[in-house]
Amino acid sequence: MNDYPSIAAVDLGSNSFHLVVAREVDGSLQILHKEKQRVYLADGLDDKNQLSQAAIDRALAILKQFATTLQDFPASNVKIAATYTLRRAKNINSFLTQASNVFPYQIDVISGQEEARLIYQGVAHYIHHDENRLVIDIGGGSTELIIGKHFKHKLLSSRNMGCVSYTKQFFADGMINEKRFNKAQIKAEQELEVIFATYINAGWQSVVGTSGTIKSILAMISANDPEQKNITLERLLELKTQFIAAKTIDNLLIEGLSPERQVSICGGLAILIAIFQLFDITEMDYSDFSLREGLLHEMQQKLALKDIRSNTIANLSERNTIDKVHAQRVANTADWLFLQVQKEWQLDSLDNHQLLVWAAQLHEIGLGINSSGLHKHSAYVVENSQLPGFTQQQQTLLSCMIRFYRKKVRLEEFPTLLSVPHFQILQLIVLLRLAVLLNQKRLNDQHQELAVSVKGNSMLLQFPLGWLSEQTLLHADLQQEQKYLKKVGFLIDFV
Repeated sequence: MNDYPSIAAVDLGSNSFHLVVAREVDGSLQILHKEKQRVYLADGLDDKNQLSQAAIDRALAILKQFATTLQDFPASNVKIAATYTLRRAKNINSFLTQASNVFPYQIDVISGQEEARLIYQGVAHYIHHDENRLVIDIGGGSTELIIGKHFKHKLLSSRNMGCVSYTKQFFADGMINEKRFNKAQIKAEQELEVIFATYINAGWQSVVGTSGTIKSILAMISANDPEQKNITLERLLELKTQFIAAKTIDNLLIEGLSPERQVSICGGLAILIAIFQLFDITEMDYSDFSLREGLLHEMQQKLALKDIRSNTIANLSERNTIDKVHAQRVANTADWLFLQVQKEWQLDSLDNHQLLVWAAQLHEIGLGINSSGLHKHSAYVVENSQLPGFTQQQQTLLSCMIRFYRKKVRLEEFPTLLSVPHFQILQLIVLLRLAVLLNQKRLNDQHQELAVSVKGNSMLLQFPLGWLSEQTLLHADLQQEQKYLKKVGFLIDFV
């Protein structure tokens, strides 16, 4: 039996925080332990997208509990994904700073597209179909809709509508009536209009719902009729009638509905009815697997040295017809330079090493737009593309490195990243800039006999005796590079 160490996934949702511990046994994941804690994070997000300190304190208390459970886990075996509320929060860095004091694991704030992809992976590993399926997940602040077949997604979408946000918007005082329900449904349909045609054209043969809101709705349906194992529009409209008859959220004493879900279920039901009606869905099955299982399977692949991000970079390069030979040449040089300075600069993050190499592979991706301002076009493409496997921070850092691989470096435009300080971003950019310069003639092995030494924010490049004097263009470019870097406090010399 091939038995790997335990791995853990943490889902920091808008309504609840989830922790799942699993291990791989003969190629399959075996769930060992689960924890679920209500946090009502979305309730703490105001109209200016500031997360209240009270909500942060609730989150910190739960993270402290999770830290106890995970205390013997190495960082490489724990994956944390923060979703809608934390990606919307303007004061996210304040939250992450406070969280780092009680929770010693990196929290990745993921995009809506990445959330949708992971949800699909969670479902796909447990429910098998030979046809297209539509997967729907209604969270506290967002709703994800994915069309895919087997393990491959075809369409991903994350819409800004969730059970908590819609209940706050349309049922704020706890009163329930048909007019409010209809307003919520119309708003949800408007939110879905932008993806409607694309999704209808792709088509699907089965529909799967997942996560807490849909699970609660199915529980209420099954409590009324134990023979009913799936969700239909008829049953949803019956629930809507029951809700309206109750008149207030406090009176929603329906069998199958937990008190915790009661406070936000109205918004969730309105969203699901809107989806059913707009997309003409007749029935939906339920899956108990979702984002956190997707995280676990992703980690399982990484531990087996199958990083999905490598496929993402390869696919992006293919779609944008990058000169792969030259891109790999620059990547090899960047990789070599990183290893020369890693110890002195204390660049211990394997992730940042890999991101530097990927930035080198993608630095000319904007060439199809225009060769003028290439670095800006390339950064824009990377920043705005779907990058499966990448967190928001990783994608932002990748784009930033590419944005400043040539011309002026503007420190004021560097992003604020909790785990990568500005001086380290600059160091990575310097390495990328030099890797590009050293390969300007698009020839191989330009760094083989180069010696590199660094001390703080200064670097010395030592070329073979007399070689640089023959490379007049490179020599001129290095002189220009000296001027660019000196303006941001970095000294470079060469002999």
